[in-house]
Amino acid sequence: MSRYTGPSWKISRRLGMSLSGTGKELARRPYAPGDHGQGRRGKLSEYGTQLREKQKLRMMYGLTERQFSNLFIKAGKIREGKHGVNFMILLERRLDNMVYRLGLATTRRQARQLVNHGHITVDGKRVDIPSFEVKVGQVISVRDKSKKLTVITGAVEAVVSRPNFVSFDADKLEGSLTRLPEREELEADIDESLIVEYYNKL
Repeated sequence: MSRYTGPSWKISRRLGMSLSGTGKELARRPYAPGDHGQGRRGKLSEYGTQLREKQKLRMMYGLTERQFSNLFIKAGKIREGKHGVNFMILLERRLDNMVYRLGLATTRRQARQLVNHGHITVDGKRVDIPSFEVKVGQVISVRDKSKKLTVITGAVEAVVSRPNFVSFDADKLEGSLTRLPEREELEADIDESLIVEYYNKL
């Protein structure tokens, strides 16, 4: 299954949550898209609720179904901690997400594009794989040739706050994952136990 590249606002409205993190998608039209978006909708079944939660998290990080399920399987092989929490931590450690968390991009989709185009380095080496798994302490930087890109400087200037599990030097345009995030620092609108239940039934 290919990655979704259509309107993200439409998906946000259908899932009932802001995928961009800004909340703008639901500010004007807090209902599902389409002619029947404001009409009555039947109550979701247990499976439907689990599927919807899985889709919310998958669309939030912009992964294909195969990438998402493979990462879920990988999380299940981690002995310590809960499966669902470990899964969310692995999603956070993706390079494109870390670029977004550091404030070098305003959205995860934009961050993925920066990585794909070779603007980002890890420990001084250019990495153009968005799914690259960032380890604690690794330094994520902007290539010297890319430091004056408007999309990057504009994103850094627009940052209001960053998560406590990352550090960032605005002068050098570089930062790092200082520690693994705690569950309470991750997406509060996601119930990861529903996602675990969904995959356990497959």
